[in-house]
Amino acid sequence: MLPFFYDHSLVANATKWLYNVFYRKRGSLVVEILRSIGVIARSLDSISNIEFKDYDLTKGQYLYLVRIYENPGIIQEKLAEMIKVDKTTAARAIKKLEKNDFIVRKQAADNKKEKKLYVTEKGKKVYPVIHRENIYSNKVALKGLDAAEQKQILRLLQTVEDNVAADWEYVKKGNKRKY
Repeated sequence: MLPFFYDHSLVANATKWLYNVFYRKRGSLVVEILRSIGVIARSLDSISNIEFKDYDLTKGQYLYLVRIYENPGIIQEKLAEMIKVDKTTAARAIKKLEKNDFIVRKQAADNKKEKKLYVTEKGKKVYPVIHRENIYSNKVALKGLDAAEQKQILRLLQTVEDNVAADWEYVKKGNKRKY
């Protein structure tokens, strides 16, 4: 199975870039692969947004909640980097989660400028629902694939993710890619 709560937004955001790079180098098979990755990512994200709306979690906020739950005390900058979004996008999502009492910011004892993020009791109660949805989505997505095929997909996607993450870091630092 894919690791818990595979980052759907990373795949969706990377699809366009991958399409442009690989289409020119390898042809239409890769185009179809990358289009499929995009469809999968958008579908799963859309399903999650619809299902979690009843919990006042919208527009991918569930992903932030999960990452904070898994990394208590994480700072906003590291969270944004982990999810591969800009600081402004992360700040907006965190603000909404805080407003809806899913998370709380606490000043770091060792650094007065840092605010650490923690899941509240309300957030802890919603986490198992998100976890169950993720397990179900993984089962649906991987139905018909044996364990070896699932490991192969994971290994291949991790390579793609590493490639895109390196490029993301390069561009994030203000560099321009040469097409």
